[in-house]
Amino acid sequence: MPEAKGMWDGLMDFSFRVYATPRMLKFLYALHLLVGLVAAVAWVAVAFQQSPVQGLLALLAALGGYFIWVLYCRVILEVLAAVFRMVEAIAPDRSGSQQQ
Repeated sequence: MPEAKGMWDGLMDFSFRVYATPRMLKFLYALHLLVGLVAAVAWVAVAFQQSPVQGLLALLAALGGYFIWVLYCRVILEVLAAVFRMVEAIAPDRSGSQQQ
């Protein structure tokens, strides 16, 4: 299967002959980092409204948790990218040989 020329081209391929995911990895990584950051900031803000000590503890926990979140997202997306690279290396190119 060939890779899509653009993210939107891959998303609009209803025959599923092109991989859209490899083009979306950067977008997915940025989206997950942003969601994690928003969640951490919201958690710290709510904790500071309760009490300053609870807010400082939440800030420390949020820093550690966000670091773990970044590592987790990076590893998962690298595994996904490796799977797609393996598929491209192992599977024969069937883009022109089979038309349905």
